[in-house]
Amino acid sequence: MIDAILNRRSIRKFKKTDVSPTIIEEIIQAGILAPSSKNRQPWRFTVVSGAAKAGMLSAMEQGILREEVNPLLPDSSAHLNGARCTLEIMRQAPVTIFITNALGLDLSRSLTEEDRISEICNAQSIGAAIQNMTLTACELGLGSLWICDIFFALEELTTWLHAEGQLFAALAVGYADESPDPRPRNDISCITRWKTE
Repeated sequence: MIDAILNRRSIRKFKKTDVSPTIIEEIIQAGILAPSSKNRQPWRFTVVSGAAKAGMLSAMEQGILREEVNPLLPDSSAHLNGARCTLEIMRQAPVTIFITNALGLDLSRSLTEEDRISEICNAQSIGAAIQNMTLTACELGLGSLWICDIFFALEELTTWLHAEGQLFAALAVGYADESPDPRPRNDISCITRWKTE
C-alpha cells in the first residue's frame, strides 16, 4: 500500500492500449470497499469505453462551449483552458469511470444544516472510494486521473449519463504514457498541530 501511495501520479498521457473489464471491475471493487458514513455507500459507477466515448466527449465539449457563453461557474472561467485540456485527456484514456452520489442533492437546492452535513459526509465517503480506486489502478500497473473538470459540463454530462444521483467526479484510467515526477507537498511540520493537554 505504501508503495502505491508513494508511486501514484496524476496521469495526463495514456497509451492506446485497452484495459480489460476484469481490471476495471477490480478497481471499482476497491472503491466499493472504502469506508462510508453510516455505511450508506452513496457511490455509483458508470464505465465509459469504446464507441460510447464519442457521446461522452461530445457532452463534455458542449458543456465547455456553453460555459463560455452561459456559465454555471462564472467565477471559474479562468479554468476553462484546464477543462479543454481535460477533454483531450478523456479522449486519450481508454476508460473513464464516472462516479455519482446516489444520495446527492441538487446543487441549486438550499440546504438545511443537516442536509449540508449529510452532503459533506457522503463527499468524504466517495472521496475515499476514489482514492482506493486510484491506488488500486497504480498497484495494477495503470495510471489514472481524478477529474473534477466535469463540472464545466455538469448539465450535459448528467443528461448524457442518465445516472442515478448527483454527478460527483470522473476517473480516467489507462496505461500511462508518461512518468511525472512527484508534485511538491507541504512539510508535516507546517500543517500539523499536536494537542496533548
